[in-house]
Amino acid sequence: MSDEAKSANDAAVRQVQTIYVVEAEDGIRLDRWFRRRWPHLSNIQVQKMARSGQIRVDGARIKPEGRLTAGAAVRVPPIPDDTSRQAGDPHTLSERDIAFAKSLVLFEDDFVIALNKPHGLAVQGGTKTSRHVDRLLGAWGEGLERPRLVHRLDRDTSGVLLLGKGPEAAKRLAGAFARRQAKKTYWAIVQGLPKPTSGQIDMALKKSGINDFEIMRPADPKENGAEPAETAYALISHAGQKASWMALRPFTGRTHQLRAHMKGIGHPILGDPKYGDEKSKELSGVLRLQLHARRIELDHPRGGTLTVEAPLSPEMKAGFNHFGFDEREADHDPFAGVKRIR
Repeated sequence: MSDEAKSANDAAVRQVQTIYVVEAEDGIRLDRWFRRRWPHLSNIQVQKMARSGQIRVDGARIKPEGRLTAGAAVRVPPIPDDTSRQAGDPHTLSERDIAFAKSLVLFEDDFVIALNKPHGLAVQGGTKTSRHVDRLLGAWGEGLERPRLVHRLDRDTSGVLLLGKGPEAAKRLAGAFARRQAKKTYWAIVQGLPKPTSGQIDMALKKSGINDFEIMRPADPKENGAEPAETAYALISHAGQKASWMALRPFTGRTHQLRAHMKGIGHPILGDPKYGDEKSKELSGVLRLQLHARRIELDHPRGGTLTVEAPLSPEMKAGFNHFGFDEREADHDPFAGVKRIR
């Protein structure tokens, strides 16, 4: 890249941006939302930008401790440079990083990119995470050319992850997730055989613990901090009474929702170090988290319907091989006609 092009690119990065709050970030504090995206910012810097009115949410001022809602438009002022990110620094994308990012593409057009996120790759960075999807998006350019995240997956969940190309496409996609219009189908291998073999879980969840020890636990809906959460489930196949291959559809987007819900009904997802129990850990053996975002269907920003499927990850293939499951057994949409309880 020429010096002139680099200067223009750097200037684009420092422009005012509009970023939409993704589904899994519903209820997060503004200051924490900023720190997740730009870990080099200090709390004082975020507070100053908020209190001076440089940061706005849906056009209105907001305090640093204010809570964000899914789909909200956050005005992000020019972000100060991260002085640690100089040329040659490990944060800078290498040709290998760019090639890796492009290798994840399942679908791409002028409005949308769909990635096949691998197990173990975080969607966003943090103080201990330097390699993540958000960083890799620089492979498509910076400024207005940089794709935007519109939803999230857990670090160890593989599968379809959608990105919006440009502010308008990102706004429409994020809005579809915020309004629960996206039909998401996950595949999971769980301990035991759920009875009944299909149904809906209506179980409020509340965050407990902090940082790496943070989990979601079942809670009374009236409990302070409890969030409503709904998941539909359907059995696809089973290995006797030992393990079951399930299709899961979240109607809400709580952190770790599927993992917490399956544990909550007594059938934790295999390979899950946070939500497993002694029995599931023994059954899992060397298997990693058996949870895969198989399919997403929603309105395309330019009209019509966008449907994307992700092939099984190596981790899920290991689980399928271990229990003798065949992906050809799955129905196209096991949740056809299923509606939310509420």
